[in-house]
Amino acid sequence: MNPRLPYLRDKTGKLTTSPGVYIMRNKESEIIYIGKAKNLHNRVSSYFRENPDHTPKVAAMVSNVFDYDFIVTDSEYEALLLECSLIKQHKPKYNILLKDDKGYHYIRISDDEYPRITEEKNKQKDGKYLGPYTSGFVTKQAVSETNRVFMLPTCHKKFPQDFHKSRPCLNYHIKLCMGLCRGRISQSSYNEIIEQAIDFIKTGSAESVERMEKEMNNAAENLEFEKAAMLRDRINAVKKAAEKQKIINNTVDAADIIGIAEYYECIYISVLMYRNSRLYDKAVFQLEKADKEEDILSQFMISYYYNKDDIPKTIIIDHIPKESELIEQLLEKQANRKVTLHVPQRGGQLDLLKLAKNNSAEYAALRNDRTGREVLALDELAKSLGLSKPPKYIEAYDISNLSSESMVAGMVVFEDGRPLKRAYKRFTVKEQEFQNDYGSMREVLRRRLMHIVEQEGDEYFKRTPDLILLDGGKGHVNTIEPLIRELGLDIAVYGMVKDNKHRTRAIATGGREIQINGLKSAFNLVTRIQDEVHRYSVAFMHSRHKKKTYTSELQTVKGIGEKKAAKLMMKYKTRANLLQADPQELAVTAGISAETANELWKILHND
Repeated sequence: MNPRLPYLRDKTGKLTTSPGVYIMRNKESEIIYIGKAKNLHNRVSSYFRENPDHTPKVAAMVSNVFDYDFIVTDSEYEALLLECSLIKQHKPKYNILLKDDKGYHYIRISDDEYPRITEEKNKQKDGKYLGPYTSGFVTKQAVSETNRVFMLPTCHKKFPQDFHKSRPCLNYHIKLCMGLCRGRISQSSYNEIIEQAIDFIKTGSAESVERMEKEMNNAAENLEFEKAAMLRDRINAVKKAAEKQKIINNTVDAADIIGIAEYYECIYISVLMYRNSRLYDKAVFQLEKADKEEDILSQFMISYYYNKDDIPKTIIIDHIPKESELIEQLLEKQANRKVTLHVPQRGGQLDLLKLAKNNSAEYAALRNDRTGREVLALDELAKSLGLSKPPKYIEAYDISNLSSESMVAGMVVFEDGRPLKRAYKRFTVKEQEFQNDYGSMREVLRRRLMHIVEQEGDEYFKRTPDLILLDGGKGHVNTIEPLIRELGLDIAVYGMVKDNKHRTRAIATGGREIQINGLKSAFNLVTRIQDEVHRYSVAFMHSRHKKKTYTSELQTVKGIGEKKAAKLMMKYKTRANLLQADPQELAVTAGISAETANELWKILHND
């Protein structure tokens, strides 16, 4: 039995449910197995569960696992491509089936006069093969997608023998087949289409698209409109399929994509390495946070690329580092050619940068018992607000009232991006005679912040938040910022601005608004905080209003005033509890006569 199983189970319990590739390593950190998963958490968990039903080979592999790594992808198909690339590169010990060409799947291009593209389980038939691939399901999907995009025949007819022998089938009429059986496509034209299809399977082939675009234009000029329309549809289909893939990506040829995620005192950096338009490897690093004046990206790039042989043409990053000239000089000297540092603003390369950041966030999440989305949300929020570090402890406030009655405030707390409900607080507005949101907010915040200044109250009241969010705009911020300075505290304060449909729109400072719509994770977090504090304060307001109304009803009994009604409500809390009390209990609780208690009991039960 592997003594590392408790550690591996604990680590896997925090693993993402996203698709990706997992990499098993032994005690010497050697890669012993590489696998693909649609759901990384479920697949990897199956190796380390109690009472497993493993084959002898898998049991032997698990007994030698000391630790594992993983790479998150956007789809199972991308995971398949990456898995094959990594297995070919590392040749792990327990991936013996792949090296023996047993139990794996291939894409076959037959050697017929009019070749077909099919999925095969072995290499027994003649033809050209792509692969091997480890998933039969995904291999079939790849073949199906290629045949659909290029409208290749999938029927059992033999060509050219079956030309003109029957009418085209339904696939032709619904544009899933080019109708080869009509005999109107030459062998040379068909073979050219097959080559384009192979390019698509291998790399997505931007060159193939360019070729088809030229052919389409030539066909249109020669008035071959049917051919031009077919090429147009094929180009659109290729582009649409390529947009869904990041493992095969024609926006880069040779590039490193560096994604950074910050989580409190640590920086997590992923490097996605693309070569020949294909992701073939990834490295991830955990570093201690640098001082404010130091640029972590500069430090990392100099350390990472120093004496490195494989330096790509392009390095994609989210900002130009402070020492960019020195870094470029170092890179170009080692590569003996120009190396470009590029910050994408839109398009496919920006998508790749987001993918790299997501990988960094997932590693940060795994090491800190969080989710990748939570890590990314706090990182994005900190950067958008100009905070020196992600806000670990966030307090949010909202004022609720019914006219000038039942004026209350709710305070909710989010720690590490999650609600900390035991730290929630409710406030009754006491100093405002009439409805005044600004005055109410200042009163509530003063009372709360004094607990920090005087260090009294429970552990949560004594704690200084990293960030305060107010349900409101710049007016609320301008009301609270002077109070914080007056009390000698250093706490960032921002407002949460809503649109006319009561949905989160932006973050407010004292003088402007910061749009966060483009930062999906941060936007979702702020929306969640704003919805939660609004729900909490409104619920308290309704509760207070209901109690106040009920207290007024109790005072209709002769001999019961405001104070005696309050005693009853403090004791019994709800009407249901009050109904269960007998007249003697009512008399003792409120300090009233037996006659008054009997009258109250009758009114309660006859209501």
